Amino acid sequence: MRESEFWSAVQWTFPDGRGTSLTQDLVLFELGDKSPAEALAEGAAPQKVWEAMCRAMDLPEWYYYIHRVKPEERDRISR
Repeated sequence: MRESEFWSAVQWTFPDGRGTSLTQDLVLFELGDKSPAEALAEGAAPQKVWEAMCRAMDLPEWYYYIHRVKPEERDRISR
């Protein structure tokens, strides 16, 4: 997962700005007590950060790989 794919996944999964807020406000033990945004800024792998967010938000495992689904095909997926 590239960082651009991370942000796309965040925006699709948590629309209307909620994802951006989560990446700044959600502090995760799994990321060394950092927010996802802080972890990315410090060089953490986007896939690791995304999976930590998915676990914290109790999302199904298939969300871990949502970045592999083309954005135009995501509308067919029920959230």
